[in-house]
Amino acid sequence: MILQALTDYYQTMAMQGKIAQYGWEERKVAYALCIGADGELKQVISLQTGQEKKAKEKKAKEKNKTMSLPAAVKRSSGISANFLCDTSSYILGVDKKENPQRAWECFQASKQLHERLLSGVESPAAKAVLAFFEAWQPEQARTSKVFSQYEEDLLSGGNLVFWYNGAYVQEDVLVRQAWGFHFQTENDGPQMVCLVTGKHGPIESIHPAIKNVYGAQSSGAALISFNEPAFCSYGKEQNYNAPTSKYASFAYTAALNHLLADQDHVYRMGDTTVVCWARNGGDMYSKMMGWAFFDQESTYSLSDMQSALKNLCQGNPVIFDKERLDPDMEFYILGLSPNAARLSVRFFLRDSFGAFLQNVQAHQKRLEIVNNSKDKSDIIPLWKILNETVNQNSRDKKPSPNLAGETMRAILRNLPYPATLLNGVILRIRAERNITRGRAAILKAYYLKHPHPDIPKEVLTVQLNDNSTNIPYNLGRLFSVLEALQFAANPNISATIRDKYFNSASATPAIVFPILINLAQKHLKKLNVGLRTYYDKQITVLLGKIGEQFPARMNLPQQGAFQLGYYHQTQLRFEKKEEK
Repeated sequence: MILQALTDYYQTMAMQGKIAQYGWEERKVAYALCIGADGELKQVISLQTGQEKKAKEKKAKEKNKTMSLPAAVKRSSGISANFLCDTSSYILGVDKKENPQRAWECFQASKQLHERLLSGVESPAAKAVLAFFEAWQPEQARTSKVFSQYEEDLLSGGNLVFWYNGAYVQEDVLVRQAWGFHFQTENDGPQMVCLVTGKHGPIESIHPAIKNVYGAQSSGAALISFNEPAFCSYGKEQNYNAPTSKYASFAYTAALNHLLADQDHVYRMGDTTVVCWARNGGDMYSKMMGWAFFDQESTYSLSDMQSALKNLCQGNPVIFDKERLDPDMEFYILGLSPNAARLSVRFFLRDSFGAFLQNVQAHQKRLEIVNNSKDKSDIIPLWKILNETVNQNSRDKKPSPNLAGETMRAILRNLPYPATLLNGVILRIRAERNITRGRAAILKAYYLKHPHPDIPKEVLTVQLNDNSTNIPYNLGRLFSVLEALQFAANPNISATIRDKYFNSASATPAIVFPILINLAQKHLKKLNVGLRTYYDKQITVLLGKIGEQFPARMNLPQQGAFQLGYYHQTQLRFEKKEEK
């Protein structure tokens, strides 16, 4: 299903002229070798553009030019030449690896490839390239004035291309035809039925690499790969175990590399690289999803984005930035993580764009909770949710890789949240004895999706429910009032009852609260009459709702109600301070 969706996307983008044609790909090039009709190297043209120098960097980085070039071969440790674009080892037979014999062998492989493809091509550009390989002698390279002038740049490891008579050689029509014929007929594998297209034809043994996945090798990693006997079956080797035609393997890798190179389609969650795309290739779908779910900044006004989002959730098409957005458009979300030289698929989700948005909106609705003045954001993005499960003082602040995928799948599919999310939040609350907005929101959302009789809906509210009779909830409120009383009696106190008693108060109230009530009586004596009456009244009201006896023990859902009651009451206290 993943390969089929990517292949369909490639075909859509190819028809729109937004992606390289079959047999071609976008590659980065550092320099162009200007050659004459006799093959002589006349000049070296830099294709790099300077970048702004950063404060911590001594030199400004150079950015290589991206060009549409013949698809590259996948190299491991052997020698395999690329057509018309390669490193100095293959094009010039010289490099910095101090192994002249291997560089010479690379040059010979490149020479043989170009002679095989360009012999008989009646094009001046093709003949000039053949003349270059015939005339160039790697062992005498340093005698060339042009090479000596640019030696350090040419041997830096960047790709080189050919320039002849005012144009790149790969742009020559006859040369392109020669490459197209070679790409479709060379190295034909066994004839099998392609699992992606369903057509009978030659199968690709090694698929092109996928690049720009966070944490994976810079040279690229394989999405499909078989290289151990244990992975093979029925005597099939390599990727013949998952037969994919040459066209399909090129199409899905070209589409995925195209998406990964575009920041509007890529987001990162922990160690997972998330890629989004619409079936029709529209870019605005991914931008809208990025704003609604991944907390990406938008150049559009908040009112316009909210209006479009509301209409799409209601099933109405909208025109946004001259692009028509259809809520019924098929939309895909793919999560990839590095695994040595390969990629792991964390999740793959497919649904209509409107359905995804509706699930995201329902999730944000569950997260709604009273907010203090320090956090002005309207929504809590997924990365903030995941961060609430991590110790921010630790060296490694990355959330669990599995948690990111499970939580995202639960949100986008409107499924119950993973138990690991609740456990992570509870552990952080117990360790830090602090309930942030994000943690309170997660507690509320989790139990709204996982109904439990010990934490009724009357406590799962946006703000304080003063009418609730739930005992754990009111115990949490009482703890917040007692903490406020301690602050009022000792304004300069550095540690409060929360630092010492919060966890035990939420787990074993019958042991802790008598101590806290006795302590509160001492605090009341330090206050003036007005404040004493104010706090005494609050404590009396809450004790009346709790009853004569405190619960001996409270289970995990009841502790969640306690924590929400504490959070709601504390936020009410902050609001009153702002009013004053």
